[in-house]
Amino acid sequence: MFFRRKYYRVKPEFVENFNVHFNQRLLPAQQKYGSRLVGRWMMDMEDGTVEIFAIWEYDNYEEYERIESLVRNDQEHVKRVKDWYEANGGKEHVWNSYFFEVRNEKITSTLMN
Repeated sequence: MFFRRKYYRVKPEFVENFNVHFNQRLLPAQQKYGSRLVGRWMMDMEDGTVEIFAIWEYDNYEEYERIESLVRNDQEHVKRVKDWYEANGGKEHVWNSYFFEVRNEKITSTLMN
């Protein structure tokens, strides 16, 4: 199994909009091609930002790469995401105004088999 953690640190006033975007656009596209969402959580940080992160599961790293390629090349999905950015002032505005940090990380289990 391959697991990844997608991590965002955002302004609190953007959380609801971003969560709707995730549920309506990002999640369906990932699931369409076989990504398995373990869960998605958020928590308030001491610096006034909000951490949002999701754990995703794949059969292996190659499957993750295949799925990501399919999502990036899904023109209907790309258009929905582009339209969302445009409705929120453009991609550059969203990234500069609402996101403080974004990471896509491989995570490893510490459980012994």
